[in-house]
Amino acid sequence: MPVVPGPLHSFPYIHWEEVHFRDLDALGHVNNVVYASWLESARIQYYLDLMGVKLEEMGLILAEMTIKYLAPAFFGERLAVGVRVSSIGTKSFVLEYVIAREGDETIIATSTTVQVAYDYKTGATVPVSETFRRRVAERQQTT
Repeated sequence: MPVVPGPLHSFPYIHWEEVHFRDLDALGHVNNVVYASWLESARIQYYLDLMGVKLEEMGLILAEMTIKYLAPAFFGERLAVGVRVSSIGTKSFVLEYVIAREGDETIIATSTTVQVAYDYKTGATVPVSETFRRRVAERQQTT
């Protein structure tokens, strides 16, 4: 059973990744674009777990992503990606992430993303659901 790094104890959802050879660049550390893929996996799994829906029922569009690279990650390391909702607007919400290395607990990267609630059938944005708001509040013990 993996041990959640200390910096992630306040995050309600943890997604685990292992650094594979394919993730490395010519300098031997994880290439910057790989982080976006890990954040996507964490984001999708968090939402599916939180809402209990199928992938095709998500109804979200990624509108913005910011990543701050703080330390390199290397082949074979296990990384924990902490995910939490930092704010909810009318039609969008912001997720906050911290990626930390298992073992020494080094923070590798931090990120924020903005997701927009979207109805793919009508091709239009929609309000963030009350169910989502309630489940986030329950999971994160906020009001």
